[in-house]
Amino acid sequence: MQRISSSAPIGVPRLRIAVRDNGELRLLCVPDRAIAEVARSLRPGPWVAHVSGGTPLAALDPHVERFSVHPLQTLTLARGPEQLDGAWGAVTAESDDARARALWLAETLGLRPFALADDKRASYHAGAAIASNFLVTLYRTASQLFEDAGAPPEALVPLMERTIENDFDLTGPISRGDWETVERHRSALRGSGFEQAYEALVEVTRA
Repeated sequence: MQRISSSAPIGVPRLRIAVRDNGELRLLCVPDRAIAEVARSLRPGPWVAHVSGGTPLAALDPHVERFSVHPLQTLTLARGPEQLDGAWGAVTAESDDARARALWLAETLGLRPFALADDKRASYHAGAAIASNFLVTLYRTASQLFEDAGAPPEALVPLMERTIENDFDLTGPISRGDWETVERHRSALRGSGFEQAYEALVEVTRA
């Protein structure tokens, strides 16, 4: 397993795919919506894999020699391969042979692999999206509140980092049952786009 060919999106709005249909493994690094289309365009034979977190292996039909490896990390075009340093990787496979190849790919990429059942992908990917995407939403909202208060938004970063370092040990007014403070938060957020989200998060946090 030394050669890898990849497929990548190169056109918008109609997705056009540049495919090198050779090698021992065709690794589909395309948007989720394009995986099935690209898979159908490939000749059967060599192994086929995708790197999606939420897409089931059935998207790789009609190929039977298939698997997936999802790097559990947020990636940006502004940075390089060091973004995978320390990241975990979800491995989904339907046979021992496929699992061995998936583990090889994950380890080659420097990932810490773990098994993910194909029918659990939606739950897994929802968890990943909540942890990463909603963190951005929370930071942007908190930053706006800080700016409104005349406080520096960058001061939030050490707070968020320490919360992670403390193994997400809950502190603050909800953990103390300080509902008067929570009510003041509600007043500050009244009429904002985050008011309903705050109420939902309070209920989930206090549960």
